Amino acid sequence: MPLERIVATALRIVDEDGSDALSMRTLAQRLGSGTATLYRHFDNRADLIAHVVDRMFGVVELKGDELLAMGWERALRTVAHAMFDALARHRNAARLMVEQIPLGPNAMALRERCVAVLLGSGFPPRVAAYAYATLARYVLGFAVQANGHGGAGRPDDTRAEAAFRSVDPDLFPATVAVAGVMPVPIEDEFSFGLDLLLSGLARLRDEV
Repeated sequence: MPLERIVATALRIVDEDGSDALSMRTLAQRLGSGTATLYRHFDNRADLIAHVVDRMFGVVELKGDELLAMGWERALRTVAHAMFDALARHRNAARLMVEQIPLGPNAMALRERCVAVLLGSGFPPRVAAYAYATLARYVLGFAVQANGHGGAGRPDDTRAEAAFRSVDPDLFPATVAVAGVMPVPIEDEFSFGLDLLLSGLARLRDEV
């Protein structure tokens, strides 16, 4: 049985039923196979999860030379948005990344390209490593929270907007002052925070 089919089915189980639903037995049943077939590919469930996580990184198709040509800020911004889009489409699977550092071939390749861009742009090794690790965690945090629908006007946003507008102005004057722009759409929060992160990195590079 092709490995690609097995991993794609595992990802679909996680997307539909959550990460706890993924087991060797459940996956074998979904594939119409036996667990022995799966153990030819994976040592255990953790190994299977590692493949599922790496499959999400595989859709971030950005070549090293393309990223180098962009300059480090644009390159990291492009990678961050591509990763966010990929992970937000699979929030349940993205949660699996909390359990382990992604070390599959796709994740390693993406990390390599980004760190190479940072090193080639004058960042010291320690700062380059910290920068990519922080960027990846930042993207993961937002992707896990994204509801997958995008845009404003969602039910939760509508309720929150009404709540902000109805607070007692004597008790919450600052909240009333900004109520017209709250809640902030998660996509806007992501872009705003990414700008801050990249600005901080630019300042760090100038200081070293």
